[in-house]
Parts: sequence; structure tokens; C-alpha cells
Amino acid sequence: MAKNVICLWYDGTAEDAAKFYAQTFPDSAVTAVHRAPSDYPDGKQEQVLTVEFTVLGVPCLGLNGGPAFEHSEAFSFQIVTDNQAETDRYWSAIVNNGGTESACGWCKDRWGLSWQITPRTLLDATTDPDRAAAKRAFEAMMKMKKINIAAIEAARRGTARA
Repeated sequence: MAKNVICLWYDGTAEDAAKFYAQTFPDSAVTAVHRAPSDYPDGKQEQVLTVEFTVLGVPCLGLNGGPAFEHSEAFSFQIVTDNQAETDRYWSAIVNNGGTESACGWCKDRWGLSWQITPRTLLDATTDPDRAAAKRAFEAMMKMKKINIAAIEAARRGTARA
């Protein structure tokens, strides 16, 4: 196991979540499933306690800790995409499998974990040295749920329709 691992708390669904992430994102896998050696406050001996997995190469541990804590927007995975097709694919995978849309490229999966599906074009546009172009792109993004790359590029150029 890596020295630095993201630990995500689940209410008994860590293995399902890890399998979904492994099926959805490249360079992702479920690498180990560990069962509880004895009963614990929110589970029984031999139930899945932790799941080791990777998301786009990032090592994670899913902990079935029970209902005490829920995910919040204070933590999210930011997935940087290279084109609209990739953006659409990841967005749809999350939202269309029990997830929910949010604003500015954010969505939540069915386990309540937040994801930022962020086209590289958006990052380039909002950090453009031409601050007027960056402002136009940023203001366009603020009106979106899923990011529309063509609309961001048009806003950056100043050719977007109001």
C-alpha cells in the first residue's frame, strides 16, 4: 500500500463504489477486499470492512464505517478531461447511475461523493493571462452544470451569444 492513501468513508457500500469507479475510469482497479476479523460497531465479522482501489492511478481505501459520516463537497475528485466526448462520458456515467448534477462541472455519485468533471480547456480559459478572456470564460462556466467546451471557447474568444 502507498504511504499516502485517500480514505473514503462508506455506509457498507465501499466495494460497490470501488467496482463502479474501476469500471468507469481508466487506470482504475479494485486491488484488495478485506473482511472484518471480528464484529465492530457497524458490522459483523467477515463483512467487507475495507476495500483498496485506485481511481485514475490514485490509491484509495474505502472504509465501511457505518452511517456516522457522509461525504461532502469539502472533498472531491477532479477529473481533467481532454475533449467533450470524454467529459460527456464521465459525467453521464456518474449522473446516470444514481448520481446528481450540480453546478460548474460538479456532480455527485450515488454514494454522495463529489466529482469535478473538468475539461482542460476550462482550466486553460479561466487562467488565461488575458484577464478579460478569463473572466468571460469563468462567467460562462458559472451558468453551466456539465461543462460545454465549445461555449467556454466562444466565451474566451468573446464570440459567445448572450
